Amino acid sequence: QVQLVESGGGLVQPGGSLRLSCAASGSIFSSSTMAWYRQAPGKQRELVAGITRGSSTNYADSVKGRFTISRDNAKNTVYLQMNSLKPEDTAVYYCNARARVGVELLDFWGQGTQVTVST
Repeated sequence: QVQLVESGGGLVQPGGSLRLSCAASGSIFSSSTMAWYRQAPGKQRELVAGITRGSSTNYADSVKGRFTISRDNAKNTVYLQMNSLKPEDTAVYYCNARARVGVELLDFWGQGTQVTVST
């Protein structure tokens, strides 16, 4: 099993930066595909960025060139560096781990961290 704890959210002005962290407990972090999702009020949760166990990455078009996802397997932590933030980036950001446990492919979620981009 995997437990995920996000940190690093907060209030930032447009054009500013934040770095989110997601610390994972459990023994399967290094074999998990990790991702960040976000959910704004009244909207569906959407994928922001993902990183495989081999560190291949993918990004939503809306954040390409501004956000960077990375992972440190030694620390069981995944990061999301967010630069040039816009008001439309305001959302609750969730960390996700997808791992094969036995024959099942399971999703694990953190509790979420609020990011607010505003003057």
